[in-house]
Amino acid sequence: MTATQGDLASLSRYIFRAPSWYASVAFSLVIAALAGVAAFESRFALEDAWQGVFFIGIPTVAASVLTPWVDRRLGGQLTPNRASLLALFCELVVVAVMTVVGVIAVLSTRLGQQFVFDALLFALASVFAIRLLVVMAVSRKSLLAASVPASIQTLVGAALLFVYSGTMRFLEVGGPLTRSYLSRPERAPAELSVIAPGDFVLLAGICVLYALAVWLFVVTIDRPWNRSLGVSVLDFFRGFIGHVAEGTRELEDFFEQLGEEAVVPVTVLSFRREDGEEKARFVLPMIHPGPMGEIGGGNLPERVAASTDGLGFPPHATAGHDFNLVTEREVDTIIETAARAHDRIEYAPTASRSVRTSDGEATLLGQAFGDGALLVSSFAPNFADDVSYAVGLSAAAEARTAGLRDVLLVDAHNSNNGLAGDDLGHVTPGSVRSFSMIQAAGEAGGTLAAGEREPLRLGVAWERTEWTPREGIGPLGVRVAVVEVGDQRTGYVLVDGNNMEPGLRDALLESIADRVDEAEVMTTDTHIVNTVEADNQVGSAIDDGELRALIVDLVDAALADLEPVEAGMATERASVTVFGNDRTETLASHANAMIAMGGALAAAFILGVTAVTVLLFFLA
Repeated sequence: MTATQGDLASLSRYIFRAPSWYASVAFSLVIAALAGVAAFESRFALEDAWQGVFFIGIPTVAASVLTPWVDRRLGGQLTPNRASLLALFCELVVVAVMTVVGVIAVLSTRLGQQFVFDALLFALASVFAIRLLVVMAVSRKSLLAASVPASIQTLVGAALLFVYSGTMRFLEVGGPLTRSYLSRPERAPAELSVIAPGDFVLLAGICVLYALAVWLFVVTIDRPWNRSLGVSVLDFFRGFIGHVAEGTRELEDFFEQLGEEAVVPVTVLSFRREDGEEKARFVLPMIHPGPMGEIGGGNLPERVAASTDGLGFPPHATAGHDFNLVTEREVDTIIETAARAHDRIEYAPTASRSVRTSDGEATLLGQAFGDGALLVSSFAPNFADDVSYAVGLSAAAEARTAGLRDVLLVDAHNSNNGLAGDDLGHVTPGSVRSFSMIQAAGEAGGTLAAGEREPLRLGVAWERTEWTPREGIGPLGVRVAVVEVGDQRTGYVLVDGNNMEPGLRDALLESIADRVDEAEVMTTDTHIVNTVEADNQVGSAIDDGELRALIVDLVDAALADLEPVEAGMATERASVTVFGNDRTETLASHANAMIAMGGALAAAFILGVTAVTVLLFFLA
């Protein structure tokens, strides 16, 4: 993840799950009652509270109940929870505006009741504008279609003012029955008597002005996205908020519009017991498990591990965010391809001893199984993040030149300093690190291809752990495989997390150094740990000592589980839809630029329409 992508992902901390609609409605009624007690001056506090509930709470309740129903009838997607939260927020806007204006009116000797109700009209129009922007973003409807559900809260509030201010007395329409139900000033606070028919005409004019301002604002911020990416920013933020706040899949619909088809290798290394039962399986699709949560391939490691007969090991491949799957459906294609590769495996009861090669900052731990090899690359103790897809393909190809048929090349992804600093450690084509990795892979491939094969034994162990994704550990917990060839034992430790805190990998290897001859610690790079925090590495939230103790116990359990096995490896290719070259960075850059500039642009729009509103009040 680059700094730009990290800035975008970190915005998710500002988004929260929408409360249930009845909780929002109940809170809105409490706020309305308190506002009534503060605003009205009748003989009894309960009467003031009731007037607050009636004039402030009823529009909120009506908007909470009617908005999702009307929006759905027009083809929208606003849920009751979102609609109620939006109505509550708009009620708070009205209360805040009226509180500030009331204080100003009390302190000023020149501003009277008319000033207060002019501010009320401004607040009702602002509520309409806020709701219109949200409905357009969430339901992706045209200005006219979105205006219908967006206007409910303002219309109900205006209707109550019309009836209880006695505005009908200014109109020569209707008879006694009409006046009885549409003109009831005697049942309302005396302050409402200052409202006249012209105020409602003014409110309608301001709402039209604000609607045009919202439309112009949306068009302005949307234009760069449409020109460079061919998508709408509203679709992105609707999906982003929907995923984090309510767990919807709307974000995948947006990503599908961006996706490009790619062919990716899927390599499988399987171990089976002498009776033919599978004991463990390493599955490595050259896909990045992102972008976040369970969107796209974010939960790829768990899905892959669940598809294996033996204990599944889904380490991180050499691929970055451009190779995120656009939808979770693409994971099914990966699993089907892995199953085809598994069916083609030819098993052998022998393997080579493991070797470790290094060049520059790159170190590789490799071991051959038949005519295939498992290679695990790390740049620890230096900081590194994702290895480019092209670099991984080149390194694997270099390793095969000595005679290996298949190479399962793992990016250990086990040492990084989060999103700090300008260089996040990406291994890109043409970099010094890329050539170091390719050189080390070639050396390891040559040694393993020529290495002697000896009888093979394998032991495995697994602990789900009590740690949660919020603490940086996914549902696969910690998994350990120990491979014994001759008198050499090699440990492979896989932690279901996204990279590791600096120095932790070395501390973990040191803790098991007296139990195995060689070892490497890997992470799956699962992105379900990054729903709320863009930087949530293994070791940042959990105790290092507890993790070391757990891995020591698991290595001991794996050693006790050692038994003769056969192993084999095969590779198939899958055609999937991924984000595409540079699309992730472009998307993140556009989003961050829009957020940085959108605030200033929104402030300019607000100042502009407020100035026009004040002018309209003076002219009226």
